[in-house]
Amino acid sequence: MNTPDAHQDFEEQLRTAVQVAELPSLLPAVAYLTGDQTILRDELRPGVHPIPLGLEPQGGLSALAQDLGRTLAFEALRDWHGAGRPAAPAYAPEELRPLMEFVTGPVDTDYLSLFLGQLGFGDTDSAWTLEQVRSDRDFHVVVIGAGMSGLAAAHRLADAGVSFTVLERNDDVGGVWLENTYPGCQLDTSNFCYSYSFAQHAGWRYQYSRRDSILEYFQNFADQQSLRSHVRFRQTVERAQFDEGPGLWRLTVRDTTAEPAKIEVIEAHAVISAVGQLNTPAYPSVPGLDSFDGDSWHTARWNHDVDLTGKRVAVIGTGASSFQVVPEIVDAAAEVVLFQRTPPWIMPTPNYHAELPAGLRWLLREVPGYHRWFRFLQFWVGVEGRRRYAVVDPQWDTPGSISRDNQALRQALEEHLSREFEDRPDLLPHVIPDYPPYAKRMLRDDGRWAATLKRDDVRVVIQPITGVVSRGIDTADGASHEVDVIIYGTGFRASEFLAPMEVVGRGGLRLHDFWGGEPRANVGVAVPNFPNLFLLYGPNTNLVVNGSIVLFSEAEVDYVMACLRTLLEADARTIDCKSEALDRFYERVDEASAAMAFGVDGVSSWYKSASGRVSQNWPLSTFEFWQRTRGPEPDEYVLGSSGR
Repeated sequence: MNTPDAHQDFEEQLRTAVQVAELPSLLPAVAYLTGDQTILRDELRPGVHPIPLGLEPQGGLSALAQDLGRTLAFEALRDWHGAGRPAAPAYAPEELRPLMEFVTGPVDTDYLSLFLGQLGFGDTDSAWTLEQVRSDRDFHVVVIGAGMSGLAAAHRLADAGVSFTVLERNDDVGGVWLENTYPGCQLDTSNFCYSYSFAQHAGWRYQYSRRDSILEYFQNFADQQSLRSHVRFRQTVERAQFDEGPGLWRLTVRDTTAEPAKIEVIEAHAVISAVGQLNTPAYPSVPGLDSFDGDSWHTARWNHDVDLTGKRVAVIGTGASSFQVVPEIVDAAAEVVLFQRTPPWIMPTPNYHAELPAGLRWLLREVPGYHRWFRFLQFWVGVEGRRRYAVVDPQWDTPGSISRDNQALRQALEEHLSREFEDRPDLLPHVIPDYPPYAKRMLRDDGRWAATLKRDDVRVVIQPITGVVSRGIDTADGASHEVDVIIYGTGFRASEFLAPMEVVGRGGLRLHDFWGGEPRANVGVAVPNFPNLFLLYGPNTNLVVNGSIVLFSEAEVDYVMACLRTLLEADARTIDCKSEALDRFYERVDEASAAMAFGVDGVSSWYKSASGRVSQNWPLSTFEFWQRTRGPEPDEYVLGSSGR
């Protein structure tokens, strides 16, 4: 009930909340809610201007403009509440264009469908049901994996009325967020964009959420969409073979729901692999891994039965998981010995571990639709994001950087590290990378990393490891480091897509033999001679500086659904990518990869295959990927004969 006291309380909280609001998202949110676009004044129009260490605050608006914007937003929301909190007007898609372009600036009409989808208002052009295509067709899809991509695929298949089963090797949904339980596990991208456009969430407590919050989001989504009934848990797909005769995939599945495990063969007309890239732990190639007498484990397989209190703990690697683990375990451990091969570049992020301001959380809760516009702003910032800082200038010849912008970023990052370690000049040379920013994954920190490395009970070892022995780790300088526990923060076998699953296509062709260590898929999804097989988060669909991995997964699912629709509308049995289409796609992708920081020679990373070719990352614009995934180009695919 909107009583005078309730209205006064709302007004008081609103007055405080608008002071911490992001105006580039609040102003269009208010215009959307009230239907009054006069608040979107030209002098309040923000700019999205990347600077080396982030973005200009509040869209670069002057203090005077910010005051005006907050006043107008306060008055409009006060009046809206006083009028009984009416629902937002019904908008035709074109009527939302001025609101969206207030954030983005003028854009081509081609962008508008993407924008509407990211606001959560849907894309009706991609909606279809099996009944609309062929209601009499027997067609069943198997999805492998119930993580972020697998659940998105399941959701779209359910909406389309397509029969499907999800096979999940674990005992719950969530993928990497279920498997990774190490201390400190959290996002290093905004959780507002690490969420489905069609299932947006207004209740986030953090900008960069902890593992438990992300897992809860995906598990709640599975419950709300009634997807669990389609999932068979503790099912490991060991082999998938295409049978040319009936045009079926036969999957050999190990069912571990009981002892002993049993083997079953499941048939499917199409298979969607949603096993991801970061699911098979990698260990260092050093002798003696099995000779250690103490406890050891990979960060992705954390052993919660071992108490680290008072233990001497070795952590190998300084990638994302180690970066998050080490500050969490130092208080318990007697000593942490960190073995570093190469240091990471660190993006200073003061709010990395902080809760969202109370006023912002209040706005997200109390202003209907505000979370959509808050998310939309972050989406738009990330569409091209910081890509310009990662593009190679062929004329640039300064060592350690690849362009003028990249050098400016390097200088800003070095200055930040110099301030962080000014009281430890002995450590400073060991925390500044010699490779260009964005050649490897950049990590986020709010000061914890420097504070941790400077502790008396933390040692940083930069000597190469020569072997693991019964009591600890030996290094190239002849030193032997005795420890009680070894933790491997050494990443994943990311370029070994679908491993250890054996996938066999037409004529007995094995997928990993076809790839020969160089995984490739058209638009990251389809592989020639493997009809009706679709990969999500496949080759060259990982992101470094632009876009959101959830946006990419949604786009890939759109592409798969369009392929299925093409197949069913034609009453065809198979849809198979042409080899020449794959070659054309990679002419462009490989050329673009070579012109990005993560493609430069001399820098090894999980972004590359064993040959040094970039097999993980998307090197072009986010919008180009979205355009490519609107549906299969007819000249890139062959439809097989009718299966009826």
